[in-house]
Amino acid sequence: MIVLVAALAVLVGLSLGLLGGGGSILTVPLLVYVAGMDAKEAIATSLLVVGVTSAVATLAHARAGRVRWRTGLTFGAFAMVGAYLGGRVAAFLPGTVLLLAFALMMLATAWAMLRRRPGPAPSAGHGSGPWALVVGEGLVVGFVTGIVGAGGGFLVVPALVLLGGLPMPVAVGTSLVVIAMKSGAGLAGYLSSVSIDWGTAGVVTVAAVAGALVGGRLVSRVHPDRLRVAFGWFVLVMGVLVLGQEVMGLV
Repeated sequence: MIVLVAALAVLVGLSLGLLGGGGSILTVPLLVYVAGMDAKEAIATSLLVVGVTSAVATLAHARAGRVRWRTGLTFGAFAMVGAYLGGRVAAFLPGTVLLLAFALMMLATAWAMLRRRPGPAPSAGHGSGPWALVVGEGLVVGFVTGIVGAGGGFLVVPALVLLGGLPMPVAVGTSLVVIAMKSGAGLAGYLSSVSIDWGTAGVVTVAAVAGALVGGRLVSRVHPDRLRVAFGWFVLVMGVLVLGQEVMGLV
């Protein structure tokens, strides 16, 4: 079973390296339905896995000049505040509620990815967008991540493009800085009430890091629209399955 979990974890890292997001959306169902963890332990473990993987994946993007540190650190600092608060609030919510919220987040993410809208024109600037909006978005995204362990990269990347004024490849790289920061803060909030299987977490993290390094190398070679649409459908199917599983458990 651990071999299957590790193999699937490679896809988590690949998603983070290519898209700057999608890690938790894949990790939580993997840990719940394949590794057999309960919802809260899976969410806490996913924050550890995604945080470490994002930090490592940042290095490849930084070497290629696809990270704006000032924007990423500012966004990330406020996202950490929201993520820590979300992690503390999650301690008072039932696991089923968290998974239902997670499934709804997956469906919302899939809908956003599959929408056919022309993206904003790439910017050559250094991300001098409206900082008040960037800060507000950071707090909201962090809070959502802290509660359900998801909604990170696929909310951060559009925020960095539309509000931070970053071109898409740079937004992907910069989002990994934000994800690493707020995942750590969200994990800190969870650790006050949840214990982690460090052995399984270590195996999943190593496999995800390997996938992220591959994804970082492929990001400039894969057409982003095709990848976005394919991954959007995958997330949609996963969201429907998780939602159906939890609803059937309630009846």
